[in-house]
Amino acid sequence: MKYKKNILELTTTNFQFLVQEFSEVVFLNSNSKTKKSYLALGNIAELKVKDNDSFGSLKNFLDTHQNWAFGHLNYDLKNEIESTLSSKNEDRMNFPIISFFVPKYVIEITQKEYVLHYHKKEDLVDFMSFYGKKSKKTVENNKKRIVLQKMKKEEYLRKFKLIKENIQQGNCYEMNFCHEFYVENTKINPWELYLELNKITNAPFSCFYKKNEKYILSASPERFLKKQGNKITSQPIKGTAKRGKTKQEDLKIKLELENNLKERAENVMIVDLVRNDLSKTAKKASVKVEELCKVYSFDTVHQMTSTVTSQIRKDTHVVDVLKSTFPMGSMTGAPKIASMKLIEELETTKRGVYSGTIGYFKPNQDFDFNVVIRSLLYDKKSKNISFMVGGAITIKANAEQEYEETLLKAKALLEVLKK
Repeated sequence: MKYKKNILELTTTNFQFLVQEFSEVVFLNSNSKTKKSYLALGNIAELKVKDNDSFGSLKNFLDTHQNWAFGHLNYDLKNEIESTLSSKNEDRMNFPIISFFVPKYVIEITQKEYVLHYHKKEDLVDFMSFYGKKSKKTVENNKKRIVLQKMKKEEYLRKFKLIKENIQQGNCYEMNFCHEFYVENTKINPWELYLELNKITNAPFSCFYKKNEKYILSASPERFLKKQGNKITSQPIKGTAKRGKTKQEDLKIKLELENNLKERAENVMIVDLVRNDLSKTAKKASVKVEELCKVYSFDTVHQMTSTVTSQIRKDTHVVDVLKSTFPMGSMTGAPKIASMKLIEELETTKRGVYSGTIGYFKPNQDFDFNVVIRSLLYDKKSKNISFMVGGAITIKANAEQEYEETLLKAKALLEVLKK
């Protein structure tokens, strides 16, 4: 069932009350005047994984319910896809390996109106009762947050050297290397902190995610995978540069990124990997590169993005499209399995939901998923906050420059935490 209303009436219900009221919430925020945003609230059915088969269980879940489904895939699902992989590093946050639910309410939001999807008349009556209700005040720590860095610069530079040696030996030719920042014993208002982060970044795949006492506050600029009809779209990002202080400086930085041979080479390597991944479920000769190394400008950075598409083969299950491309090549490197083995060896934190994906399936099994980067993870129970940043390392990479790029990616996250 559907219910349409002017968008102003939704804002008066107070988003913060809604995200406090429900134990499971996904807000996928496009930050766009032309593209929809989605708010999923409540849980009428939840994925239960059987026999350690997350993707098979997800298939059965979607086939059974044939409804909206929102949730996440954890990066460490790689271990179910490839038996030679494992994850043994410290996990500060312990997010579920996979989580999907059929929401009680789905709200499609445009600039002018919202469309509420609900299951029965009583649900609409319940939803209307939320109008005008105020959120509860949550107490934040008054003390200054101390953001700690798990991998010091010296260790990063030492491991960077080991990665370059592996590349020289032919073990891989590109690897995405990440490190963690964290805060201990802190209380936050997750929704308010998300709004602060979103104000700074205005990212196109922004997300507020709540599962009981665990939260993801994401300013992701990257799409992992989208299905619309039979068309699959992937938009890997490789290549990052800061914004300039003046229009002239900003244009100069953007042009330098567009013409940077090293950054273009990194991007092209991942495009080749994505083409290969998509070909596993694509109709013959349908994989195409629609955009190669195009630079898009966001509020805090310039990003080099490519767009790769395919047409899926008839009778291909949508979950098989996700499984055959997961984890996304932009967060692993190439070759994918060799890079993931090296990631596990040299990184010090289990990635968990970082480098994973958050998104939704529609009742017709179209879907859209982001890449979980530029994201704060918060556990209300342990009072821990964690985030990771990283970048691609190739044979031409410079250690100091790559390290500085990771700090650039951390800038907005650090800014909201240190306020």
